[in-house]
Amino acid sequence: MLKKTVFAATVTLLACASASAQEQVLNLYSARHYSTDEALYANFTKATGIKINRVDADDAGILARLKAEGAASPADVILLVDAARLWKGEIEGLFQPVKSKALEDAIPAQLRAKPASDGGTPWFGFSTRARVIVYDKIKVKKEDVDTYEELADPKNKGKLCIRSGSHPYNLSLFGAVTEHLGPVKAEAWLKGMVDNMARAPKGGDTDQIKGVASGECAIGVTNTYYLARMMRSDKPEDKAVVDRVGVVFPNQASWGTHVNVAGGAVARYAKNPANAVKFLEYLATPEAQNYFANGNNEWPVASGVKVANPALQAMTGGSFKSETIPISAVGMNQVKVQQMLDRVGFK
Repeated sequence: MLKKTVFAATVTLLACASASAQEQVLNLYSARHYSTDEALYANFTKATGIKINRVDADDAGILARLKAEGAASPADVILLVDAARLWKGEIEGLFQPVKSKALEDAIPAQLRAKPASDGGTPWFGFSTRARVIVYDKIKVKKEDVDTYEELADPKNKGKLCIRSGSHPYNLSLFGAVTEHLGPVKAEAWLKGMVDNMARAPKGGDTDQIKGVASGECAIGVTNTYYLARMMRSDKPEDKAVVDRVGVVFPNQASWGTHVNVAGGAVARYAKNPANAVKFLEYLATPEAQNYFANGNNEWPVASGVKVANPALQAMTGGSFKSETIPISAVGMNQVKVQQMLDRVGFK
């Protein structure tokens, strides 16, 4: 009888130990494909003892997986790199609202979701990437490309390089411009860009920068962190590209430059919700925010965090006017924008 009692007690203790160990785990679904983020995750584990298990995919793949897995999903935290996809995850009920004074104090209201009925917030932005215009300093005057509208101006015919219109970075930009101009003018703008293209859309943002430097085109559209990478590179070929191109933060005299938001949320069926909130709060700390800026050339968003990245400083002096339209408006314009792209032949 004693042996049975001891055995039973041992099994109970092992079960409790196993449960305790599971509490120190965080299951992360991430669309952040940056090797430099490894240090970010390692620092969190070192500070908290919480082990991160990570699944990598793109934004669309992560949202599709969450929907397919339903209540059986092991995901605790979701990291996405596009504001419209964060909004989509919210309206599809894939996130659970979070109540955190630390996050509310750190993250500006325009860079997080509106509070849910219970007062919790479905997602928070942790970094931004400005969508800027690069231009050939020899062939193009800065004042001819200092607004997004001028990308469609006939004076820039045959000069534009841009990636696919259906890429999330462009869909968010086009959704924002649609909100500013209205759908009729926005569609005419998209048609004007098609007319101004030096070649069919292809490649990523780095390819647009290189296209400008090589003379393939004279104007390109890119997110700032791609350009910042090249500015910080020691490779001679990257230095040559940077020397050739100029950069403009568009619409500083009007609504401001479009910024896309990378952010995070707690999954609706998170099995480790306390660890998940702790991780999101960590991403809003000065340590993590400086890492976004210095490790991956993104703009930090938390209150009181200054940009120390030399490339970002060189672009703007450390600050610029960004647009402040609701992210929900950008998200709601996505279907409308895709229909416009089809009508004007923007591939």
